[in-house]
Order: sequence, then C-alpha cells, then structure tokens
Amino acid sequence: YFIQSNLRMVLLTLVARVTDGLPLSASIDNSNEKEQNLQTYQNQAKQLFRKLSPSSPSRCTLESGPMLIHYQIEQGVCFLIICHNTFSKKLAFNYLSELSQGFLERYAAQIGQASRPYTFIEFETTIRKLMKSYTDSRSPKQLSKINNELADVQRIMVQNIEDVIQRGEQLSVLDNKANNLSMMSQQYKKESHQLNLNAQQWKYIAAGVGCVLMFLFLRYWVF
Repeated sequence: YFIQSNLRMVLLTLVARVTDGLPLSASIDNSNEKEQNLQTYQNQAKQLFRKLSPSSPSRCTLESGPMLIHYQIEQGVCFLIICHNTFSKKLAFNYLSELSQGFLERYAAQIGQASRPYTFIEFETTIRKLMKSYTDSRSPKQLSKINNELADVQRIMVQNIEDVIQRGEQLSVLDNKANNLSMMSQQYKKESHQLNLNAQQWKYIAAGVGCVLMFLFLRYWVF
C-alpha cells in the first residue's frame, strides 16, 4: 500500500536561496522513508542547490533513478520537490507554483537577511498541508488542476541529476547546450524541407522538358 501511494505523492519538499544554496525550509514524508531511500535524493538536491546561479533555468526537471526532481525559481528562491517518475509533471509544477506563492507572500522581505539554515522552518506546517492536498494525482480535484494547467511543461528542460553533480556543469550551461541542439534540429528540418522542395521542383522541370522534347519530336519527325 505504501509503495502504491508513494507513486502518487510529493515525497520531499525543499526551499533554498539561490545565491548561496542556504536551505530555508523543508518537509519530508516519513511514511515509508526506508523504502524510498529519500536521504540519497535529499543529498542530491542539496548538491544541486550549490550548482544553481541567477542564470540557471527558472524551471527544470532532473532524473534520478525512479525519481524526478522538479524545481522552480522565483525571486531568487528555489522551490524543489522529489516525487516518483509516475507523478504528473503538470501537477508537480502546479504544486511548486502554489508553494512559491505561499512562501513569498510571507517571507519575501526576509529572505535576504536569513543567515542560518532553515530560518523559516515553521513554514513546514504549510508545506505538509499542501503535500497532503496533492497526495493522489488521480483524484478528481487533482485531475481538474491538470486539465486547467496552461503552462507548457513539455518544454521544461529535463536532465540527469548525475550529469549536473558529477560532471560539475551548471544548469545554465546545460540549458544553453539544450537550446543549441534544439536550434540545430530546427535548422536541419528547415534545410531538409527546402531540399525536398528543390527536388520536387527539378522533377517538374524535368517532366516539362521531356514533354517539350516529345512534342518537338512528334511534330518534326512524325508529321
């Protein structure tokens, strides 16, 4: 039962300042922590915070085994969750939007002055309530949120967490590489389309020349 339910819930939520990776608040689902081995993913998330910079993509998804790490950056704060890879991506970013809105409404003016880890740990109560409301992604309420979500989450960059942590590349670099590959792919499609058009044009020209030659042959040699 625990494994089935954990597939449909947010397992870990972390909030950190982007400039220095200082954790500001957090909440974890402890119902089956040993089964999920959340400590490993929590450590990866903390390493990720140290890779972030103001130029990092504002929204990103990172793969880590059967888990996905989704994050969203708002006003210099990174809001991050860990959930199973079967959990709806649209729902995950809807959760992050609600989380960031609630946190910034209360603490936006105090974030820059925070000097110790988990300065706003009292926000965990709010996080837990929000996590509970997103427990089952297949409930009518959550399905309605998915259908009403307008953001195109399919365009959000997806990377492997190990590529970021072990290779030491910042997400902004990976994002630029992804954008370059996308541009190259679009250019290739455009050039291929043009080549196909040119090939079709030459076919028509060749057919037209053939018809003209056949007409001239019939006119001067047959008639």
